[in-house]
Amino acid sequence: MHASAGIAETAAAIVRAGFEYQGQKCSACSRVYVPSSRWAGLKDTMLAMIESIGIGDVMNFSNFVNAVIDERAYKKIMKYIDIVNTSKEACIIAGGTGDKSKGYYILPTIVETSDPKFITMQEEIFGPVVTIYVYPDDAYESTLELCDQTSPYGLTGAIFAKDRDAVSLAEKVLANSAGNFYINDKPSGAVVGQQPFGGSRASGTNDKAGSYLNLTRWLTTRSIKENFSPPSDFRYVFMDES
Repeated sequence: MHASAGIAETAAAIVRAGFEYQGQKCSACSRVYVPSSRWAGLKDTMLAMIESIGIGDVMNFSNFVNAVIDERAYKKIMKYIDIVNTSKEACIIAGGTGDKSKGYYILPTIVETSDPKFITMQEEIFGPVVTIYVYPDDAYESTLELCDQTSPYGLTGAIFAKDRDAVSLAEKVLANSAGNFYINDKPSGAVVGQQPFGGSRASGTNDKAGSYLNLTRWLTTRSIKENFSPPSDFRYVFMDES
């Protein structure tokens, strides 16, 4: 998030991308970099959104968050939450609890950390846990570099900004950070068959599943040119002195 970004749309993107499908999507949002001048407003907006989230059975379409897939996933995600609870560099500001008495439910969890290399900023949790790191407004470029260098994973990423120069800088610095990159949109929900999709680094070899690119991966491309009115003179028109 750049300081020029809108708070409501950034918060909505974080909540959607972080908690839809319980965060059990390869493209789910897991780490967010927020400028200090926008943090208070973004925090309040996100917490209000999370407070209104319906949690329960998938048969009830008003529920935005359901159970994680199984006990193994539940235990793995809760271990990360336990690490946060025992850490001095991070704290939970929303959620952080689970209930497996009937289904494996984990509340949408927001973690705030003072350590940009904290474990939840680097590892893929595959659950409803989003970690926030607040950076100084004047450290935007160095924070982009920090984002690029922190995690071995690079499937998707997003920049929220109204300042076009900030967007251009993010595109440049983060060019090799994600297979799919979004501008003012959540980093999840690619439409397979219409939008190419693939990761880089530990998230894959950037093979693009979906659209025509999935087909061309298996082809050897050859170009053929046919001229239906071939020239009969080597001279070009511009060579005519007259």
